[in-house]
Amino acid sequence: MILPATLKGRYIQRMSDEEFFYFCEENRGFKLERTSDGQIILMSPTGFITGDRNASIIQQIRNWNDKSRLGRAVDSDTGFYLPNGAMRNPDAAWVSNERLQKLSPAELEGFPHLCPDFIVELRSKGDSLKDLKLKMSEWIENGCTLAWLIDADEEIVYVYKQASIETFHKGFDHPISADPVMPGFSLVLSELRV
Repeated sequence: MILPATLKGRYIQRMSDEEFFYFCEENRGFKLERTSDGQIILMSPTGFITGDRNASIIQQIRNWNDKSRLGRAVDSDTGFYLPNGAMRNPDAAWVSNERLQKLSPAELEGFPHLCPDFIVELRSKGDSLKDLKLKMSEWIENGCTLAWLIDADEEIVYVYKQASIETFHKGFDHPISADPVMPGFSLVLSELRV
């Protein structure tokens, strides 16, 4: 099977959020997302280099967050229900304490109905840039304040904000700042070089 692959069917498209959560729980061996029209996408595991890069991104965010204590950072196994009905899991995400406090502990046990303040998507070798850009627009349209699409092989970061969709940050010689969304956080892009 070539991944990502899309599962289709009327019964799949009619799953409630709760049914979809249990479907994911019963199929833990698969990384799943759901589109806004109810289709389920099977995602492939990442290769070693992409996994290493993603670990560096998560570590840098966690290190900043451990000092700032302004929110919570999560990895690519975390799902979020978006206002458009999709369930997406970014490669890295951060949510402010202020927004998390509005959710119950039970909501945080599952996929919260919440769009993160900040997300990162990391392009893998086989990922379609066109599809990833559509996904980035979806994040912004659903309330994400700042989103980065990182193409580490090309050393480009596509920056998406509420006010401006898609600007470029070329080259990994200098860090990229997440101010003011994450005050004081800059991702050291050179750490993503192979």
